[in-house]
Amino acid sequence: MKPEDLEQLLTTPMPFGKHQGTMIADLPANYLHWFAREGFPKGHVGQLLQLMFEIDHNGLSDLLEPLRKARQQARR
Repeated sequence: MKPEDLEQLLTTPMPFGKHQGTMIADLPANYLHWFAREGFPKGHVGQLLQLMFEIDHNGLSDLLEPLRKARQQARR
């Protein structure tokens, strides 16, 4: 994992499926668990989904909060 991967979780929308358009960091846990069971897609989006699953599964979602706050402040 690279630091920019965390930023990409907040800026990359889900490109397909039920939650198309939702940022990967905001996907529901049950959707991430579905991918974990069925298989993550290939490519960069699949890597981000797998990273978000690991973050969520291990209770580390708070890692994203400083980045969320920085993005909100930058919008002001």
